[in-house]
Amino acid sequence: MIRGGILITGTEVLTGIITDKNGPWLSEQMRASGIQPAQITVVGDRPEDLLAGLESMKAQGLDLIVTSGGLGPTADDLTAEVVGRFQQREMALDEALEERIAEILRSLSARWPNLDMESVRAANRKQAVIPTGSTVLEPVGTAPGLLVGPRDGDQGPLVLVLPGPPRELKPMWRTALATEPLSALVADAPAFERRMIRIFGIPESELAASLRSIEETGLDLSQLEVTTCLRRGEIEIATSFAPAGEGAYQALLEQIRERHGALIFSEDERTIDELVAGLLQGSTVAVAESCTGGLLCTRLTDLPGASDYVLGGVVSYSNAVKEAALGVPSGMLAEHGAVSEPVAVAMAEGVRSSLGSEMGVGITGIAGPGGGTDEKPVGLVWIAVLQDGKQLVRSVVIPGGRADIRDRSTTIALHLMRRLMLGESD
Repeated sequence: MIRGGILITGTEVLTGIITDKNGPWLSEQMRASGIQPAQITVVGDRPEDLLAGLESMKAQGLDLIVTSGGLGPTADDLTAEVVGRFQQREMALDEALEERIAEILRSLSARWPNLDMESVRAANRKQAVIPTGSTVLEPVGTAPGLLVGPRDGDQGPLVLVLPGPPRELKPMWRTALATEPLSALVADAPAFERRMIRIFGIPESELAASLRSIEETGLDLSQLEVTTCLRRGEIEIATSFAPAGEGAYQALLEQIRERHGALIFSEDERTIDELVAGLLQGSTVAVAESCTGGLLCTRLTDLPGASDYVLGGVVSYSNAVKEAALGVPSGMLAEHGAVSEPVAVAMAEGVRSSLGSEMGVGITGIAGPGGGTDEKPVGLVWIAVLQDGKQLVRSVVIPGGRADIRDRSTTIALHLMRRLMLGESD
């Protein structure tokens, strides 16, 4: 088995100013290429920390280390230099690479004619100083990638050095896979399968009990790597395995179907957002949101092609807007309160009528942290979905903070939309 590690560099990532997206993406790419990802580590822009990260992964016997970031022209961009030290290789100016970078920089002069291009070139020259014996991956921006192996006769991992910006990193990863010596490393690696089952409507503890019960039946799960995750109110069961584990996975899937079949909504990686988008083809929807402040409309329009079925939405945060924009009767608001079943239904009816959609969705609730009462606690949300004379209306009390309540409300709304379009109604 080929094992790999991912080393993300950058103080801005370590401190949370920027969220790391490269690590998870690289992990999935490794799996797809037959490399078992062992860890993702984030370090700041300190050479001693980067070197310690490399040494730690080497001590674990990893075959490949992929670094991301630290390849720019500034003084704190030290990844190439530290990797050279790690692999005990001298640093040297690659003149041909310097000229290729300079050619890229010349294109800047058309946009910024007053730039001192000689100064810019001098500042970027350090990007062409690389460990001797490296294989250069052509720049996508101005930073080249590098494949740096141990010196001849030495033992250790191959290091793939990639830039930080995803628009540069992703195409360079694909180039690296087709380039020696990485192409030779993965040539005979079996591609790992990854399957995803998504469940909605049970706590994670119940699923954990089911998995324990399945193992107690004698089903051998040793060929499978099974992980569960609670995300946005749904449970994801991600399973990775080599091709030889296909039979074991199918047996596991059948056992999960037997126990939770009615609650499984996806077995093929598709999210609830994608499933709802598919069901909405040929139809239209409009949404009225109070506590979620437009988050449901955002999820519906995040997918390409949403303009075919999303007509729009109304964020009716105040009672005045509920009345004026959606036609919710003032008497209803006074009698039942904004967070109530009648108001959620009236919001859905009002936005459907106002925007001329076939489906209407209304969400109203108390996201907190204040505003709750004994009768209507923080986390109480009413959701109504209407279409073709049918409706689904539900109230839930969602635990967690304000962001959790708002986000999970949209998940519940999407599931109600799916169930209504599949024929369920109150």
